[in-house]
Order: sequence, then C-alpha cells, then structure tokens
Amino acid sequence: MNLDQIRDELAPLGMLRASINLGNPVLAQGDSAGPSGVTVDLAAEIAQRLGVAIEYVCFDAARKSFEALTTGDAVIGFMAIEPARADQVNFTAPYALIEGVFVVPADSSLSTVADVDREGVRIGVKEGSAYDLLLTRTLEHAGLVRGSEGVDVYADQELEAGAGIRQPATVFVESDARHRLIEDAFMQIRQAVAVPKAMSDETVAWLHSLVEQLKENGWVAAALKRSGQGGVRVAPA
Repeated sequence: MNLDQIRDELAPLGMLRASINLGNPVLAQGDSAGPSGVTVDLAAEIAQRLGVAIEYVCFDAARKSFEALTTGDAVIGFMAIEPARADQVNFTAPYALIEGVFVVPADSSLSTVADVDREGVRIGVKEGSAYDLLLTRTLEHAGLVRGSEGVDVYADQELEAGAGIRQPATVFVESDARHRLIEDAFMQIRQAVAVPKAMSDETVAWLHSLVEQLKENGWVAAALKRSGQGGVRVAPA
C-alpha cells in the first residue's frame, strides 16, 4: 500500500480526526479550543506527513477517547496499550512510558504495592483508565471505587488508597502533607498511537514505523520537553 492509499484510509475527506484525552495532563494540556502536548503534536505530525488537515476531537477521559475510535468519531487516538482495548483497536509500539502509583494517607500502614491488595482496602480509580483496567484484572482482595479522577475519589470519599499517574499524584501529595506516595510504581503505562481495528495492516505498519522514527531521532523527547514533561521516559525502540 502506498502513501496515497494510507492517506485515503486515515483521512478520506482530506481531514485527519484525532481523539485527544485532555484528562491525562502528561499527554495533553489546555482545552478543546486550544489543546497542546505531545499527543497533539503527534497528531499534527502525522497529518503533515500525510499532507492533510488536522481536527482535534477532545475528551476528558481515556475511555471517551477510546470510544471515539470505536464509534467512528475519530480515526486516530493516543492511549495506553491494554488487552481490554486490543479487540477493538490496533496499537503501534509505545512512544512514551508513564507510571501508575498509589496515594495513601500519611499515617497509613500501607507501604508497598503488595500491601495495597488487602481485604478492606478501597482504591479510588479514574473510570476506564489504563490503571482501572489493569487493577480490575489483577486485584485479588482490594476493591475499586470509580470516579472522574482516582486521587480525587480517594480524597473525597476518604478511601484507603488512590491510583493515579505519577506526575499529577506527586503534585497532589506535595500540596497536602496528609497524603504520601507509595514510591514504587504498580504499573508501567505504555502510551501508543491507536486506530480502529478495521484499519489495514499496511496503515498500522506505516504508523508504527513513523513512531519508531520519531523516538529515534529525538522528536518525541523534544515534544515532551516542550510541554513541560521532560521527565517522562521515551519508550525504547
């Protein structure tokens, strides 16, 4: 399949519609009128390589961004590689790695990731997030309380733990001494480009190759730094 055919598949009307999750401040910032961040830059770079216009379709949660790919409201998205999503979308290799961590009360007896999976422990999670999906699949004893933001649910309902992305979770505990992080991550979140399952293997391969190129030549690292996320790890080749 040549680039013209890939262009026709991703942007049949000359417009690449990209689903952007503004609920993850590591990946996207701003609002629907002016989004920014590494995923916005990635979408624009893909559109430029194709020679088409770009339209951003913005959401406040990963599950909504994912749903846009399954309903046809967008043709490309940026989200964590997760088995629960893989039957409906195809992923490229990851371009960035972020960590999921637990927040607990400062005086909590919970001190390790393993401690959190106990009977009677309630963990606040953002509904439909990568860490919600992983914890749903792996927890044996603790329970989940879902809401619009894991750390907020934890604080508002005075739960035993909250799950979140390391960067905003760190900001939260640094602003309130009543809480602390369990420093070890409970998961590594592999952020990738995603397209609907119906996309051809050739289109997925082209996107995969482009992601690898942008990692190797420093483009991803530069985009993360521009958006104030220079501490985020670029995924290895």
